[in-house]
Amino acid sequence: MSHDHHPDEVHEHDLGLQHDVDVLQQRGLGRRGLLGILGGIGAAGALAACSSGTTPGGSGSGPAGGPPPGGPDGGPGAESDVTVAEGEIPEETAGPYPGDGSNGPNVLTESGIVRKDITSSFGSAGGVAEGVPLTLRFRVHDLSGEDVSPLAGAALYAWHCDRAGSYSMYDGDAVDENYLRGVQEADDDGWLSFTTIFPGCYAGRWPHVHVEVYESVASATRASSKLRTSQLAFPQDVCEQVYAEEGYEESVDNLAGVSLDSDGIFSDGYSLQMARVTGSVAEGLTATLNVPI
Repeated sequence: MSHDHHPDEVHEHDLGLQHDVDVLQQRGLGRRGLLGILGGIGAAGALAACSSGTTPGGSGSGPAGGPPPGGPDGGPGAESDVTVAEGEIPEETAGPYPGDGSNGPNVLTESGIVRKDITSSFGSAGGVAEGVPLTLRFRVHDLSGEDVSPLAGAALYAWHCDRAGSYSMYDGDAVDENYLRGVQEADDDGWLSFTTIFPGCYAGRWPHVHVEVYESVASATRASSKLRTSQLAFPQDVCEQVYAEEGYEESVDNLAGVSLDSDGIFSDGYSLQMARVTGSVAEGLTATLNVPI
């Protein structure tokens, strides 16, 4: 398949960098103050990593925009430096299969699109996407002010291909389905999540999830006032583990034929788009990503 479009007692000094940053913020020190104290690249990386709110434990890549966590629960992942200029998640193409009305059908205006579990179709479609269980966790941040703050009430539309590499509403056996698409609203802390399956890898693209951020659920379901379009990337080791499972056979060769450096979207940098993945293939995976805009 071919697609053209281009994740005991503890002393305060043992609580890590996130604790230190939280304390400084509680003392009224804004983003610029933190950058001044922590300094340059390290400060921006700290803000990006600490704002991820990643789940303790598990395995896989470290927080997006920061190095992998240390200790026995940490796993291998893509280390990266984050500069101040790279604070916002990059704007990317929505690709040819967005389902937002910009290229063909508009699923956003359909009743039922606001949902957490996107594994099944809704409305007149009844299919269910099969694959390794995956929870997608996003935390939306507002970088426009003096301080980094959660973007409460924002809506995020997520969509991705099925394990065969097909996009619902557009191609393959998924053309008559609308699964693996949904909208959720960020809570007061900027968090939202989806229950889905791990996407396959199709020829020419690194495994990914598309996201669009809107001002509100009302805006999202009108497909208006879009704030950002971007994509989440998955760590290679996690992809290889998933694609060893039944149903992902085509993804094995497709993954071998592409890399993050050759991918048309991620080749120019992916530090703020690489998800931290925890859990296991057997029990389900969780991918967590910051969405700073």
